[in-house]
Amino acid sequence: MTLVEVPVNRIVKARVPIATMNAAELISRYAAGERDFSQSDLWGTNLREANLSGINLSYSDLSGANLHGINLQDANLSGAVLSEVDLSGANLSGANLNKADLEGANLRWTNLSSCSLMEANLSRAILSKANLSAANLTEANLSAANLWVADLSRAVLSRANLKKANLNEADLSDVNLWGANLNGAALIGVNLQSGNLRGAYLCESRIHGNLKGANLSGANLSQADLSDCNLDGAILSEADMHLVNLSGANLNGAKLRGADMRESDLTATNLSGAVLIEATMSMAKLNRTNLSRALLRGADLRGTDLSSAILDETNLNGTNLRGTIMPDKSIHN
Repeated sequence: MTLVEVPVNRIVKARVPIATMNAAELISRYAAGERDFSQSDLWGTNLREANLSGINLSYSDLSGANLHGINLQDANLSGAVLSEVDLSGANLSGANLNKADLEGANLRWTNLSSCSLMEANLSRAILSKANLSAANLTEANLSAANLWVADLSRAVLSRANLKKANLNEADLSDVNLWGANLNGAALIGVNLQSGNLRGAYLCESRIHGNLKGANLSGANLSQADLSDCNLDGAILSEADMHLVNLSGANLNGAKLRGADMRESDLTATNLSGAVLIEATMSMAKLNRTNLSRALLRGADLRGTDLSSAILDETNLNGTNLRGTIMPDKSIHN
């Protein structure tokens, strides 16, 4: 039988299973020691709370099945169809779900720690409070997925699609989001401490949380809302931060060399000790901003508002201040 392959992040529904069986037969054969059930037709089967650890269900059709609380630890579900399936409370730790179709699946409270979900389709999936720690989600499709309070610490999400995903209050500490698409994603109360977001796309995203020490170099943050975020020591070199809202944010010691911050709102932001060499900040709002000990050598501050800003020991050598409103509210000419 020829298996029909589809492109990454497309729904996998073209594979036709070759073996049809009911739950009783599957459990009986599994209990007898059989483990290879690849390409099985288990559509609508009730396997609620069954113990099938280590089973091979690759390229099987499990759509419509009841898998609530099932034990599929270390199982092979690569290429399986699990769209709209109830997997809430299940144990899938260490399982292989590469290229599996989990669109719209219910994965609340599911244990997916150390899973391999490379190129899996999790679009619209419900993953609230799921455990995805150390999971590999490289190039996975998580667009519009609900990951509220999910544990994604140490997970790999490089080049993953998280467009418009709900990541509110999720734990993304030490996560790898290199090149990921987070456009329009909700990241309120998120923990991204020490996360790798190099080259990530975060246009128009709402990020209110802990990004201490995060690497956002080369990221696209245009029109994002990062107000009141903790970006202490974060790396934002060469980042696109055009029209970003950073009001009240903590960027103490942040690295912003060459960042594009044109027309951004940095009102009352803490930029003390920040490195802003050759940063473009023209027409930005910097009133009441703390720039003490900041390094602004060669930066472009034309037309910015520095009224009531703190410039103690600030290095402004070679800075373009033409038309800038200075701390004493005079206009620099």
